[in-house]
Amino acid sequence: MGRIRFYDAAEVEELLDYPGCIKAMRRAMSALSSGERPQPLRQIWPVGDGEVWGIMPGELAALSTFGAKLISVFHEPNGSGRTRHQGVVVAYDSETGAVSAIADAEPITKIRTACATAAATDALARKEAEVLAVFGTGLQAESHLQAVPLVRDFREILLWGQSFDRAQSLAERMSRETAQRVTAVADGREAAGRADVICTVSSSAEPIVLNEWVRDGTHINLVGSSVLGPVEVDSPLVARARYVADYRPGVIAQGAELALAREAGMVGDSHVITEIGEVFAGRVNARENDQQVTIYKSLGHVAQDLAAVAYLNERAKR
Repeated sequence: MGRIRFYDAAEVEELLDYPGCIKAMRRAMSALSSGERPQPLRQIWPVGDGEVWGIMPGELAALSTFGAKLISVFHEPNGSGRTRHQGVVVAYDSETGAVSAIADAEPITKIRTACATAAATDALARKEAEVLAVFGTGLQAESHLQAVPLVRDFREILLWGQSFDRAQSLAERMSRETAQRVTAVADGREAAGRADVICTVSSSAEPIVLNEWVRDGTHINLVGSSVLGPVEVDSPLVARARYVADYRPGVIAQGAELALAREAGMVGDSHVITEIGEVFAGRVNARENDQQVTIYKSLGHVAQDLAAVAYLNERAKR
């Protein structure tokens, strides 16, 4: 076996630029929905009190790669500075069977998730969308505040968090870092009611956005809940929306908001109208008019991680 390239967190942050990663996510998800073989679902094991370890295996034949993400999600001790998500993405070369690269999974996940959201927003939000509202104050809030404004020229960017002080601190910092004004909002109802695009990137166990708050024509990205249990929006909002999955089998099996609405008898599996890759490829028109509410459910898929590592390799070789 030859030398295996390893990308640490600093190298990932340097090489995985947001505009390039958005393009990579479009290509990856289009490929996933365009003739790729059925993918295995994520496997998640509890390894402590509310702490889990997961493996996400799969392939991306369009880029001649396969592999897996191995990641733990642990509580962050106060003041530790340690991220909650720790692990690696291991990518293989489909032609040789050799490991082509290993990369720190935390920055890969942070950046590629936000870039996948940005690509979905570009495809599903109304062209004249002017107000973005982000619900959450963690790492995904930071990356979404960097990625999503790349696909729309937002007049206003709002940030809501369960702690207003933390939201205000993050809004001030991101305003400096992105050169766009981010405004902290104390009332979630106000933020949702003003928004044309909503991103929920929290770890909340209960809904933080309700159907009655959301205007017609809004696009919503559900990102924070990646396992059965925690839900970020209520079931009436799920039932109201045109619902698009990143990977349909995964969302049907593990999408918490869909599962809760299904248990309430409000929707069935057919409520997932398509995958985002089908929309990117132009085979499905998910938004039919400017009055519809659309939802993109992001569980995350290893195809995104593999595409991100392939892009890292490409940039490193340059």
